[in-house]
Amino acid sequence: MSDPIRLLLADDHPVVRAGLRAVLATEPDLEVVAEAATAEQAVALAGRDRVDVVLMDLQFGAGMHGAEATAAITARGGGPVVLVLTTYDTDADILAAVEAGASGYLLKDAPPEELAAAVRAAAAGRSALAPAVAHRLMDRMRAPGTALSRRETEVLQLVADGLSNQQISRRLHVSHATVKTHLVHVYGKLGVDSRTAAVAAARARGLIRR
Repeated sequence: MSDPIRLLLADDHPVVRAGLRAVLATEPDLEVVAEAATAEQAVALAGRDRVDVVLMDLQFGAGMHGAEATAAITARGGGPVVLVLTTYDTDADILAAVEAGASGYLLKDAPPEELAAAVRAAAAGRSALAPAVAHRLMDRMRAPGTALSRRETEVLQLVADGLSNQQISRRLHVSHATVKTHLVHVYGKLGVDSRTAAVAAARARGLIRR
């Protein structure tokens, strides 16, 4: 019998980690070997322990974001693959995770059998996407001219979070003019003419978080 797939659970909620551990314990070929309550801890454990797959949440409160941790883990080469497991299914979150190198993207309401299958697929080098996530990515491919880019969704999410153009330029380390250019492109693609209308339209379409 082959060795079990070794898992690291990265989520800031102890109850969620306990629930995942209980569900995965029913699968004889899966073994939870470590848990992380912060993204920084996940990066450290993924590099130190012999882990095959990291189940990564995206939001950890203060500190590093799950997508940043995913990028840090996958950039090493030869390390574990990352399977994002989150409650968020917006374009902004999906694109950030995919660009960071995630091998899959599942939502936390996925049934246990789907989660186990996704872990096995990721460990085998295959992608694993929740149906809703796959659908959103297909929609982007069908209409690339109207889809917001990764950076445009990032800028718009920061607008929705209440940041000014100046604050966004500092956060993203780009010029004030670049932020304005991104917003002009966003307005054109969404068919709106203001920041407020852009945020409302993007939230209605599931492009950014509510």
